[in-house]
Amino acid sequence: MLVIEKVNTDDKKQVRRFVELPFRIYADCPQWVPPLNVDAYNQLNRKKHPFHEHSDMDFFLAARDGHDVGRIAAIENKLYNQYHNKKTANFFLFECENDMGAATALFKAAFDWAKARGLDTMLGPKGMGPLDGYGVLVFGHEHRQTMTMLNYNHAYYQSLLEAQGFVKEVDFVSCFLPADKFQMPERVKRIAERVMERGHLEIKTFRNKKELLAWAPRIGKAYNDAFVNNWEYYPLTQREIDFVVENIMTIADHRLIKIVTHGEDVVGFLFAFHDVSAAMQRAKGRLFPFGLIDILLEIRRTNTVAVNGMGILPEFQGHGGNALLYYAMGNTLLNFKQFKHVEMTQVAETTEQMRADLKNLNGVEYKNNRVYRKDI
Repeated sequence: MLVIEKVNTDDKKQVRRFVELPFRIYADCPQWVPPLNVDAYNQLNRKKHPFHEHSDMDFFLAARDGHDVGRIAAIENKLYNQYHNKKTANFFLFECENDMGAATALFKAAFDWAKARGLDTMLGPKGMGPLDGYGVLVFGHEHRQTMTMLNYNHAYYQSLLEAQGFVKEVDFVSCFLPADKFQMPERVKRIAERVMERGHLEIKTFRNKKELLAWAPRIGKAYNDAFVNNWEYYPLTQREIDFVVENIMTIADHRLIKIVTHGEDVVGFLFAFHDVSAAMQRAKGRLFPFGLIDILLEIRRTNTVAVNGMGILPEFQGHGGNALLYYAMGNTLLNFKQFKHVEMTQVAETTEQMRADLKNLNGVEYKNNRVYRKDI
């Protein structure tokens, strides 16, 4: 018998079942990278995660004959709906065995939850903020997940969703740039050099992590302002900005964070991170006692860098800021001597200029995460 349970987030046993289910679903999957337990549990913690301060979210488990087979989260992002004047619900954290009955029952619970709130559309996977990866992986399952910045799932998930009546909303494409083919196009060099000569925009470099942290508030403000024209945008609260910046700064290498300044203001940014996914797999969600040490060592060992997070304030777009960021990051990566591979993750298919830029950099599209929509 199949049973759908609404998770009581104050019930530690139920929360643990929800968080630990993916470890069993992906037990034999060498490409999946488990999230850190501290992050996974925080998502269900209504007192710690800032998203719960302004919006509603509930979690559901599917159990068949006493055996957990699936889970889902249903979200009403009130700030998003207010900003866009919509009645949209999101689904997130969907995991399921290859069990159509369980998937259908989970989505029915999410649809009923949304309709009871007067919402008319379900969109997802889409989470609680910009640190959560978008979409279901529909192409590139043979490649290891890039840390937890990018969602991973079994190939059959696409069928489970489309059987519920979901249709494509938007694709997020990830590119792979082998270091031996990575070269800065002359056009990008010329534009960047022209911008630097004019002195209108500049690249800020950081001498150490302490200096980077001192700029964190300005970087956070730019992060919130840069994506106002994107389909997924909503105005983050100050607590959410702080939450995002704190998480980024925890794993940031000051040499791999590039910002564009106009005077003392941050008007553009590009975030790159050492890919420590192999160490995260070995940690199995646990930082202690040895997971953190292994992750720190992996920073020195990894030959892959992941670029995830690039933006220019709308009023400065078209003024050479993109070229300046590519130029600065390209020089850094070429001189770093550690990396053999560069990954540019989660580029929305609607950002035509950025996708064209990546092709000019010899990027190969090798992963595709799809966000789905269904009218309910």
